[in-house]
Amino acid sequence: MTKIAIIDLGSNSARLVIAEVREGGYFTVIDELKEPVRLGQDMEIDGFLRPLRISQTIKTLRTFRALYESHDVDDVLAYATAAVRRAKNQKSFVEEVLSACGIKLIVLSQEEEALLVYYGVINSLDVPKGLIVDIGGGSIKIIHYNRRVLISQETLPFGAVTLTERFAGLGTPEERSEIIEKYVAEAIEGANFLSNIDADTVLVGVGGSIRNLGKISRRLKKYPLEMAHNYIVPFDELDTIYDTIKPLETDKVMKIKGLSSARADIFPAALSIISTIKNKVCSTLAHKELRIGGAGLREGALFKYASPTVIEKPISDILGHGIYNMLYHFNMNIKHAEHVFDLSLQLFRQLKVLHKLGRIHLRIMRVASMLHDCGSSIKFYDHHKHSMYLILNSNLYGMPQRDLIAAAVVAGLHSRDSLETLDIVKYLELFDENMLDAIRKLGVIIRIAESFDRSRSGLITGISCDILGDSVILRTKTTGDCTLEIKDAMGAFNEFRRAFKKNLDIL
Repeated sequence: MTKIAIIDLGSNSARLVIAEVREGGYFTVIDELKEPVRLGQDMEIDGFLRPLRISQTIKTLRTFRALYESHDVDDVLAYATAAVRRAKNQKSFVEEVLSACGIKLIVLSQEEEALLVYYGVINSLDVPKGLIVDIGGGSIKIIHYNRRVLISQETLPFGAVTLTERFAGLGTPEERSEIIEKYVAEAIEGANFLSNIDADTVLVGVGGSIRNLGKISRRLKKYPLEMAHNYIVPFDELDTIYDTIKPLETDKVMKIKGLSSARADIFPAALSIISTIKNKVCSTLAHKELRIGGAGLREGALFKYASPTVIEKPISDILGHGIYNMLYHFNMNIKHAEHVFDLSLQLFRQLKVLHKLGRIHLRIMRVASMLHDCGSSIKFYDHHKHSMYLILNSNLYGMPQRDLIAAAVVAGLHSRDSLETLDIVKYLELFDENMLDAIRKLGVIIRIAESFDRSRSGLITGISCDILGDSVILRTKTTGDCTLEIKDAMGAFNEFRRAFKKNLDIL
């Protein structure tokens, strides 16, 4: 295992992530730090980075170095983006950073930056066709991909910081927003690919302002899960938030719940950008929603470092990669996890005539069955509850948030608890009765599957099912004495009868 530090020096903020990288392309972020540096501030005047901003950036980078050195990292990759890329004093700034901080900055070209953002999105979201909009402080990247193949990209030489400065003081806040909308609309006229995207393309938003938008949305809806990645903001809700914020002065914008105070002055410009691009493509898209990508440039760099093959071919099974990442991180018994999933799959198929669940539920069952034991890394007792909360907060790549919540609850049901005793009312409010019924059934399936590998020796290899009247008879194919496994599985008799309205017998 190696440790790596990734620095992303943008026009508005500087970010550091420190990650452990394992063989197989797996990585886990173990620390991070973010500081607002506003490096691109006032560059509109003459194209030079200002001394005050340089001083603040160097101070921040020294802090970053102190943190990553405390972790004994093996590698440091420090990327500078739009502000440094455009700066007339780029060379002297890079040299000063190296001299003062001992950090060698890699100044990314527009294409290189877009590629890292693309790697971050394509390997973390199960979205085959997407239009990525990454709003930075000094640039906007628009990246179109189809069937997980990069088609085209456009980098606009302005962002939320530069647009805020360029049009500061012009009219009312609402008039400034309209001016920015017009400016962005004219700038994207030349991006012909925006008029030729498929209807099933998904609009994906990346960047700090987009994540703040999601946070505001969650606060307004009292959404129970505080997770940015894969959160969905419907277009009509985006319009409502934008229309509410557009007329406000900065002091009032700062009071909005969910919005970072350090971003309040540039947030209206960011909303103008995403709203304009949304309006440009809205009539074409079947999915009237903005999906928030929590993985961008830094995660793209991590994917590239941990698994260099993503340069040629994206990760084919994003969800599976995320599951195994967690299994390795928590040092779980992978053979047992795989066998429980296999037995769950057999039970799912054998009982399909009773549960009538579809492919979407297979994804939920896969996560819950393979990660059902991860909570034992905290404590064996009540480990099903610990597993539930670890899955809930896992930020598991490739998994829609509602499905992630469902999978967490299913994992919580693999012991003796019921929905009523898990203390998860705020999450259950997201589901209708049909989904709650599916969750109960999947919980019973995984409980039985885990019992069938109680000794973790793989004794039960196959399952066949007969449905006779009011009873279900499960016949096991074994390689030895499985008395323990069958006795443990029969402990789910009452839960099985409540979920499937049948008695259970196991032979």
